[in-house]
Amino acid sequence: MSGRGRPLRVGDRVPDFTLRSQTGEQVRLADRIGTRTLVIYFYPKDNTPGCTAEACAFSDGYEQFTAAGADVIGISSDSVESHARFAIRHGLAFTLLSDPDGTVRARYGVPRTLGLLPGRTTYVIDRDGVVRLVFSSLTKVDQHVSGALALVRTLQEASGAPPADGPPPW
Repeated sequence: MSGRGRPLRVGDRVPDFTLRSQTGEQVRLADRIGTRTLVIYFYPKDNTPGCTAEACAFSDGYEQFTAAGADVIGISSDSVESHARFAIRHGLAFTLLSDPDGTVRARYGVPRTLGLLPGRTTYVIDRDGVVRLVFSSLTKVDQHVSGALALVRTLQEASGAPPADGPPPW
């Protein structure tokens, strides 16, 4: 897709996509909608200080996300191979997806910083595929994780569903 999409807002349905994970597996978003709440975060680059801190924070909180019925997915334009090295090096417990040409980033309307650098935006998506949170900040890395987890817990409580047993089925 050429051009940039309108930034997704709370209440929007998320566009579907298929990207490769750090294991080389094709991951289609539509296959995950309806099973769990999703936390999808776009980040600039593997192994940079802010991105490493954010990924490690999501990984450290991963059990809390899964217990609240959510899964975490990180997306950047880095290659599958870079994601694999990044995940292994930092013991990341969640899926990283490669968006090499930035097509998905553009479809979600993730803003660029200074018009050049890929932005950092986190979305919480409910089981119906509707955006419930958009948080965009290049520097407030911890707030991406804490804000997403707080909303995931609220969604879990509001659904009346019991806490999820274990990690997602994929």
